Amino acid sequence: MTGRPRIRSTFLPFLSRPVRATALSAGALAACASLTAGCGAIPGATGGSGDGPIKVMTWAPQKTDSTNKPGMPAMAHAYGKWINAHGGINGRKLEVLTCNDHNDSVGAAKCARRAAAEDVVAVVGSYSQFGDSFLAPLESSGIPYIGGYGVTSEEFTGPMVYPVNGGQPALLAGLGRALAASCGPVSLVRPDSIAGDQLPALLNSGLKEGGHAPAGDQLAAENATEYDGKVDDALKYATKDTLRKGCVVPALGDRTDTFMDSFRRAREGYPSVRTATVLGSVDQTVINSTGGASGPYEGSYITGWYPVSSDPRWDQMKKVINEEAFGDNRIDPADAGVQTTWIAYTVLKAVLEKIGGGEVSSDTVRHTLDDGLKVSTGGLTPTLHWPYESKLAGVGFPRLVNADVTLQVVKGGRLVAAKKTAGSGFDGITDMTGTLENAELD
Repeated sequence: MTGRPRIRSTFLPFLSRPVRATALSAGALAACASLTAGCGAIPGATGGSGDGPIKVMTWAPQKTDSTNKPGMPAMAHAYGKWINAHGGINGRKLEVLTCNDHNDSVGAAKCARRAAAEDVVAVVGSYSQFGDSFLAPLESSGIPYIGGYGVTSEEFTGPMVYPVNGGQPALLAGLGRALAASCGPVSLVRPDSIAGDQLPALLNSGLKEGGHAPAGDQLAAENATEYDGKVDDALKYATKDTLRKGCVVPALGDRTDTFMDSFRRAREGYPSVRTATVLGSVDQTVINSTGGASGPYEGSYITGWYPVSSDPRWDQMKKVINEEAFGDNRIDPADAGVQTTWIAYTVLKAVLEKIGGGEVSSDTVRHTLDDGLKVSTGGLTPTLHWPYESKLAGVGFPRLVNADVTLQVVKGGRLVAAKKTAGSGFDGITDMTGTLENAELD
C-alpha cells in the first residue's frame, strides 16, 4: 500500500453516497466566530452555563421505511432521567433533546442546525448515515459529536468527532479473521457502488491474516427487491471446494434482509453453507423480526463491538433501563445502538465530572476531550481517549481509537458469545488495529 488512502464513502449499512470533507480550517472557524449571522451559533457558545441544565442532543431515524433506531433517543432520555434522579452532575440537571433525522440528508442537517440553535454542549450517542450533512453545521458551531454509530467515514476523520467503537472497518476485518479459521471459500455479496468497492479489502485484510484466500466478490444492486440470482452465484462459489464448508457474507446494509429472504429459499440444496455478517447489517432487533430461532440468521457468525448483552458488564445499563424506562419496548439492551448510546453518555458524564464546577460549554467539553482525558467504560470498551491522530491515520481513520471486535453467533434466536475458533485468534474481545493497518485500501 502506498500513500495515505482514505475511505471516501459511507460504510455499511448505507453504501451509496459519496463523502466530502467536512473539517473546517482554523481560519474558517475564526470567520464563523466573527460572522455569527452568516454561520449560525458562535463556536463554543454555552449550552449549560451557570446553574441551569446542561443541554445535549441525541438523534436517530424513527418511523421511516428504512433503518430505524428508536432505542437510541429512548436510551438517551432514560439516561438523562436517571442522572437527574440522582442529583444531576455536579448538582446540575441534564437536559436531553432528541431529533429524528428521517434517514434523509435534509433531516440530518436540520437536526444539526437545531442542535446549534439550542446551544447544546454535545451531540451524544447518535445515528445518521449522512455525515456529510450534519458534521459541517456542528463543526461551524464548535459542537463535538460523541459516540456516533460508526456508519460513515466522517465519524473517523473529523476533528470534532469522538467515536467509541471501530465502526464497520473493524467489524469486517474481524469477520475475516474469524472466517479464515472456520470456512472454506468465502463469498462476499456487496453493493455495486463506490463505497461497496472498499468492502472486499476490509474483509480480505482479516482473511489474509488468517492465511485464507481472498473472498469471492459478488456485486449486487443495492436497491433490488429480490436477490435470487445473486444467491445462486454466492452459493455456487461457496461450495466450489467440496472438502471445506463455505460461507456466504451478505453485506448489503438495509437490503441484507431482502437477500436473506432469497437465501432462505435456496439454501435447502446447500445445507453445509453457513452465513456470516456484521452488526449494522444485522442486530438483535432484525433477528427478532425475521423469526428468531426459526429465522434465516440462526447459526450465523456476526461480529460486534461489545460484549454480548448477557455479560454482567451491562448490568448497570440494564438497571437504569429498569428504573427509568421499564416497559419501553423501544429499548432492547441487546441492540448495538442502545449500547453505543449508553457508552457515549458514559463518556459525556466523565467529561462533565472532569470539568467540575467550571463553565460547561461545547468549547470546554471539546477541550476536555482533546486534553488527554481517559474514560473507563467498565470493560465494555478499552479505556477511551482521543489523540490528534490514531494509529490508523495512515489508512484514513485518524479518529478511530477502538478497533476491538467480539465474535458472536445466533443461537436459539439470540446473539451469544461464540466459542473460541481454533486458529482465529478470537478469545473474547480482539483488537483489529494491526489487521486494519495492513488493509490494502484504494
